[in-house]
Amino acid sequence: MKIKLKKQNQDGITRVETGGKIKEIIINEDFLHPNDESISVCYMGKSSSGIVDFTPDEIEQIYQTVKRRLHLVKGIKIFKE
Repeated sequence: MKIKLKKQNQDGITRVETGGKIKEIIINEDFLHPNDESISVCYMGKSSSGIVDFTPDEIEQIYQTVKRRLHLVKGIKIFKE
């Protein structure tokens, strides 16, 4: 997984790239407040690690976008570092 982001600092905008392998996906359910559910994607690389949180609506939007373009994928290969 690769993550590319822009970060605002006092000098302007800095671009940061990091990446790693997805280690775990956590579904955080809240029975008392069902609107506060989230999906966490945990990753770890050589010099970085982190958690990316998504709301159920964001996951649904990603799924719909990927589903429409899945026919373009001819095959998948996994390269290990």
